[in-house]
Amino acid sequence: MSLIETARNVRENAYAPYSNFKVGAAVKGASGIVYAGCNVENVAYPEGTCAEAGAIAAMIAAGDTRITEVAVIADCPKPVSPCGGCRQKIAEFADGDVVVTLATTGGVVQATTVAALLPDGFDAAHMRNA
Repeated sequence: MSLIETARNVRENAYAPYSNFKVGAAVKGASGIVYAGCNVENVAYPEGTCAEAGAIAAMIAAGDTRITEVAVIADCPKPVSPCGGCRQKIAEFADGDVVVTLATTGGVVQATTVAALLPDGFDAAHMRNA
């Protein structure tokens, strides 16, 4: 199963009773294992969890620490990009050249990279003098 198919499948499990905007994400760890996540809303905004954060949490919980590929899917006219917080979360565990595939449930697909999503991102090198 491809990353997009995994993200598409887990998207159906999203808990989005307030926005009705279901998102699915999948990340491939360095081990080759694919981890999935979906958004989970909460009536007390902003206490929900993004799909990308859920997939990353599943990866870390399983013991993988590096992302080698990402996919995100939602039901919208054009591919949805991860929010700023999720871009930072992805960048924590992925190199800049890691491919991020953004897709719609209607079949529109766009490929980008972590570096393109988060140019001049904040990383561990910024903390060296701390």
